[in-house]
Amino acid sequence: MDIKIGFADSPRELVITLDSDQESVVAQITDALNNDSDTLQLQDTKGRLYIVRSSRISYVEVGTVAQRSVGFAGA
Repeated sequence: MDIKIGFADSPRELVITLDSDQESVVAQITDALNNDSDTLQLQDTKGRLYIVRSSRISYVEVGTVAQRSVGFAGA
């Protein structure tokens, strides 16, 4: 599942691919934004750890868990 994080005063987005289920990711993000947590920590599928300052997050787009098909099978 991919998530996009947009930041205040920045035109760039951070895209992270996660193995976690959508509900747990949304709960983790909501918890970091609603509480007085300074950072949001997410680990991607390759084991890289992203630490993002919660106060700078403008929006978070949470993608679907469905796998994309490859090739012309769906055409």
